[in-house]
Amino acid sequence: MAKMLEHIRVVEMGTYITGPAASMHLADLGADVIKVERPETGDPFRAFKGGLYSPHFQTYNRNKRSIALDTRTPDDLETFYKLIESADVFIQNFRPGVAEKLGAGEDALRKRNPGLIYCAISGFGQDGPARDRPAFDTVAQAASGFLRLVTPPKNPRVIGPAIADAITGQYASLGILAALLARKPGVDGARLDISMLEAMSHFNLDSFTHYFSEGEVMGPLSRPVVSQSYTFECADGKWVAIHLSSPTKFWDGLLAATGMEQLNDDPRFSDRMARIAHQDDLIDVFTPVFKGRERDFWCDQLRDNEVPHSPAYDADEALDDPQAIHLNLSVSATHPTMGNFTTVRAPYNFNRTPDLDVLPPPVLDEHGDAIRAELKNS
Repeated sequence: MAKMLEHIRVVEMGTYITGPAASMHLADLGADVIKVERPETGDPFRAFKGGLYSPHFQTYNRNKRSIALDTRTPDDLETFYKLIESADVFIQNFRPGVAEKLGAGEDALRKRNPGLIYCAISGFGQDGPARDRPAFDTVAQAASGFLRLVTPPKNPRVIGPAIADAITGQYASLGILAALLARKPGVDGARLDISMLEAMSHFNLDSFTHYFSEGEVMGPLSRPVVSQSYTFECADGKWVAIHLSSPTKFWDGLLAATGMEQLNDDPRFSDRMARIAHQDDLIDVFTPVFKGRERDFWCDQLRDNEVPHSPAYDADEALDDPQAIHLNLSVSATHPTMGNFTTVRAPYNFNRTPDLDVLPPPVLDEHGDAIRAELKNS
């Protein structure tokens, strides 16, 4: 498949998720992403689970090359600057002021490459009263009002993946693509500042719109109640998810699939607004029903009655679904020293063709010699 960004070079000096995720999206689109890492230890995410090749690091660093540079030393700093001269984009996700200490501030880099697109990702922004506060995923979720929407109302605890980190990386890559599209020859490149607080606040747009427009403060059950969304455990301990939305035909299909047509005669469930008001009662009714048969049985029944549903898969099941197999969602490659690497391909299908090629995440400084040779010969 054609690599849409194959003529774009990105230099990433990122750690953990936000910066590496942003550059990974560009790498997935074909950009030459060179990851600049600290010698010996590299990106701290490397060591999150034994050695320097943790699954945490692997997740956000495929399709990249790695070079280890200590920019506090003159020789490595000069190599870094030569790399910047060849780049279209630079990405960092340090706290404000740290990049400058490493010789990677915007002013220093723009002296070597005026057209560079400089992307600085932070927790709370480059200025303001909270600019120096440390920020990780949970902090950004909480500050944006999102955490309350995904926290169990009873016995509250943080659950789920690093949504704020991943979302911020996506927004950053989108902003970079806009800057690439808008750049003009002979004109200084753009600077993109994006914070986790800004990204997650925008991602939480539905909640704020409800507040601004209706004065409604949404909670963790606000959306699933209105959308009539459910998960039920089946006899085999597996789960099925159902989303009825508003069309009456889906409610009728659920009753037909479960043999519960008599619920239409119950005033608590006789119309959509009644079902919204009595969702807890509805869950109590259907819980033992679904508990009575295995998940495959219920999925067949729901499919035959055209009810929007899916098995609620775990990671060890999802990519074995026939549709996931048909779409070739799982792709693999072999690293010369680390062995097999399997991941989920990028979701793009340009000209009806998915990109099934993937490069395994690099070991630390894997491409250092090759990159130095390129710079010497350029």
